[in-house]
Amino acid sequence: MTVFKASSSSSSTPSRYENQKRRDWNTFGQYLKNHRPPLSLSRCSGAHVLEFLRYLDQFGKTKVHTPICPFYGHPNPPAPCPCPLRQAWGSLDALIGRLRAAFEENGGKPEVNPFGARAVRLYLREVRDLQSKARGISYEKKKRKRPPQPQQLTPQPPPGMPGMLPPPPGASI
Repeated sequence: MTVFKASSSSSSTPSRYENQKRRDWNTFGQYLKNHRPPLSLSRCSGAHVLEFLRYLDQFGKTKVHTPICPFYGHPNPPAPCPCPLRQAWGSLDALIGRLRAAFEENGGKPEVNPFGARAVRLYLREVRDLQSKARGISYEKKKRKRPPQPQQLTPQPPPGMPGMLPPPPGASI
């Protein structure tokens, strides 16, 4: 696995996204190196990516209620429960997007990109649906914001012009 190469951009300092993508890529590289038996990137499959995502779950901070939990389906549970902490679906989805881009930026061919494997897409969909039901809140695609309509501005006299504001109380005219 090659160390992440920064993409050429016009600015000298990488964006937050580029920095995060580099960290994610290097973390995945460490995961492959520590895998038993060690894996090369060329032998990595969607199944290995799923293994990596499940491994990351242990570091999650999102409470995901199980169907037997009394708070299953409640967005704001009133008390603590023993349900596991997991990686949030949105975090996993963003991570896979960054790793998918990093794979190709580091010489991988799009048609063999393990981060774009069907199994990975299905896993992400399953995690999204499970977490949605557990919270009682559905994940909906964000609606694109419409560009703001130009507002009709009424011409105002420049500041300090007479007649713009009434004088403050008690001021002599």
